[in-house]
Amino acid sequence: MTDALTITRDLIRCPSVTPADAGALGVLEALLKQAGFETHRVTFSEAGTADIDNLYARIGSEGPHITFAGHTDVVPAGDEAAWSLGAFSGEVKDGYIYGRGAVDMKGGIACSVAAALDYLRDNGGQPKGSISFLITGDEEDVSINGTIKLLQWAAARGETFDHCVLGEPSNQEVMGDCIKIGRRGSQSGTLIVEGKQGHVAYPHRASNPVPDISRLIVALSDEPLDNGSAQFQPSNLEFTTVDVGNTATNVIAGLARAKFNIRYNDCHSQESLRALVEQRLAKACGNRIRARIDWLPSNSNVFLTKPGPFTDLAVAAIESVTGRRPDLSTTGGTSDARFISSYCPVIEFGLVGQTMHQIDERASVADIETLTKIYRGILDRYFA
Repeated sequence: MTDALTITRDLIRCPSVTPADAGALGVLEALLKQAGFETHRVTFSEAGTADIDNLYARIGSEGPHITFAGHTDVVPAGDEAAWSLGAFSGEVKDGYIYGRGAVDMKGGIACSVAAALDYLRDNGGQPKGSISFLITGDEEDVSINGTIKLLQWAAARGETFDHCVLGEPSNQEVMGDCIKIGRRGSQSGTLIVEGKQGHVAYPHRASNPVPDISRLIVALSDEPLDNGSAQFQPSNLEFTTVDVGNTATNVIAGLARAKFNIRYNDCHSQESLRALVEQRLAKACGNRIRARIDWLPSNSNVFLTKPGPFTDLAVAAIESVTGRRPDLSTTGGTSDARFISSYCPVIEFGLVGQTMHQIDERASVADIETLTKIYRGILDRYFA
């Protein structure tokens, strides 16, 4: 059986918590190979990280070339005793299939595979171009040995992609309400303020960094980074921790730290954003406060797939199945689309994401059927 619900069930029953594969890629590889896809299992390594197994499969050798991307790794189940039907059961109850990854995003992958197999059965086993799958096991963690390296590996083989559909759970409330056409970038850092440790009874002999870091937090948070752009909401800088590492009440601390994260839009590059924040910090410090920022490395850059023929094609496929015209959104966190966007235009469209990463994560059986029809509609229009 190659229907989407069965594939979803089989994938859920593989407890593929990052970095474990637990057989999930094998489920997909067997189905695709049987349908005539050329498949490759590729393992990537890097010092200090776990080895990650990845899958690339392609049928056809000509353009146009559409690829479906996704990840079979999942976040931990948490308290497995709290799950109604078992975290990796794949059981169906009251119209929902339960299990970690049902929504994020084994269900989406299953729908894309089922749609591709259905399309091939109706078209003599060959597309009028090429269909491929880029599947990783490293999206829910550090994303070092997954999609980014799989794309580099494919490029080194001479593979080129014209368009990509990433099956992340993009819909907010109901199927067909939202397509992700872009994501803001993410940049984290630590604000460090240097003081001088001393006795609280002799403050003139010390320099207290606590009031100073408070002033700097306000200064960096209060002024907007921008007013947004045509496709993106305004960038935002959010402080998430403040720490002086001091357990004593009669000692002035010598150092204060505050961690922050910035979600930034296409008004900035990573370099220009850092320069802007550094400039504002220097102004707020004046000649008295000694402060610096330690920036963390980031591979989460902003990207945008501009509305055009490909997004119009996807919108038409969604509207024909659901009767809804989806919003073209750039909200939310990061995804592997940030890597794919350097190789081809990419959109994100998958299941409704309300239960992802939760206890009793579940996907509607009706939504799985709907998503499969939408993916089939995308393929029909793409190769028309």
